[in-house]
Amino acid sequence: MTVPDRRPSTPDRDDAADGEGRWVNLIIVAFVVVVIGAGLWLVDALLAARKADECMSSGRRNCTPVEVPATPPR
Repeated sequence: MTVPDRRPSTPDRDDAADGEGRWVNLIIVAFVVVVIGAGLWLVDALLAARKADECMSSGRRNCTPVEVPATPPR
C-alpha cells in the first residue's frame, strides 16, 4: 500500500519567473522612454539657447520674443 504525497502543491518556479520578468521588462522600457524623452527635451532646449545666442551675438534685438497676456476688456 502506498501513501499519497501530502506536501502542499506549489506553482512551478518557471511560471513565477515569467511574471517577474515581464515586470522587469516593463520597468526597463519605461526607464528608456523617460531617458529618451529627457534627451529630446534637452536637445531642444540647447538648440533654442544656441539660436538665441547666435542672434544676440550678431547684435540684433528682440531675439527672444516675450509673450504678454492680453488684458481683459473693461
